[in-house]
Amino acid sequence: MAHLFEPFKIRDVSFRNRIAVSPMCQYSSTNGFANDWHLVHLASRAVGGAGLVLTEAAAVESRGRISPQDLGIWSDAHIEGLAKTVALIHNFGAVSGIQLAHAGRKASTAKPSKGGKVLNESQDGWRPLVSSSAIAFSKESPIPEALNFEGIQQIIQAFVEATKRSLQAGFKVVEIHAAHGYLLHQFLSPLVNHRQDDYGGNFENRTRLLREVVEEVRKVWPQTYPLLVRISATDWVDKGWDIEQSIALSDKLKSLGVDMIDSSSGGIIPGINIPTKLGYQTQFAERIRREANIYTGTVGLITSPEQADQLIRTEVADMVLLGRELLRNPYWPHLAAKQLGHEKLWPVQYDRAWL
Repeated sequence: MAHLFEPFKIRDVSFRNRIAVSPMCQYSSTNGFANDWHLVHLASRAVGGAGLVLTEAAAVESRGRISPQDLGIWSDAHIEGLAKTVALIHNFGAVSGIQLAHAGRKASTAKPSKGGKVLNESQDGWRPLVSSSAIAFSKESPIPEALNFEGIQQIIQAFVEATKRSLQAGFKVVEIHAAHGYLLHQFLSPLVNHRQDDYGGNFENRTRLLREVVEEVRKVWPQTYPLLVRISATDWVDKGWDIEQSIALSDKLKSLGVDMIDSSSGGIIPGINIPTKLGYQTQFAERIRREANIYTGTVGLITSPEQADQLIRTEVADMVLLGRELLRNPYWPHLAAKQLGHEKLWPVQYDRAWL
């Protein structure tokens, strides 16, 4: 059976193990540009032994940023800075991936270290915000504009152009962000999507935008490279998006050329009591993997090497995406390999520290 350090291949791209760096916002950009922080942060996780290193959410439009400090890829000018980081990731043995995103109605907020409050235009925020329907995220949030047909086509094209730039920058994996209450999730969830046109109402219509984004992205993304989609498998709310819809969606996405579902949860509305515990989201990845017959990645309070290894060995998921654990220790994969009795991955420059 597969284990955490068994190589993994999707299409023509090979990963040295089943460990991925989960996309994590760094709130360190100016006008969307990658800088030395992104280079050091991401390249050090490649040195640290991860198989796949994913960037934080990169906004496909300027208005699609969560905060003014978010990474972006809405301009050709963003390519050069990203390409430098990509080259280092590959040089150190990992595969580079980029998460393409649009925040929708959750855009224009201060970074968490500054309180995360909604920013108005005098505070470097922007208007209008856009969404599936004209429903604000919270009492403090502005009411977004419901995208019309032309606006929806503009969003699709923004994802396509961002994908082309990702290829130019040298990335080998693209992940479309359709989770955590951001724009594509805002179309999926009936809690937010109250439209009465072809993009709202029943399951087929609510999933239409994501399916069209995937179709158009797959046309410009090489057939030899993997395409991932991150979803929130459940809204954790009655009559919201749920695991059954996630399984049905994953089956459709597979037929459109998606290779792996990065399964997370939540984020669509504030104030939800999510029953967090170690591995609390892994059940969703397992069901999607089994019932939609598609590769899955799993996330959420995965901390120990034994826990991560068991998730692979028991076929809960095909990759384990680590977030906070890799913030605390970029070299977690090396230490995990030692702890689990696998071949040493430690860089030769660090041999003296291998005890």
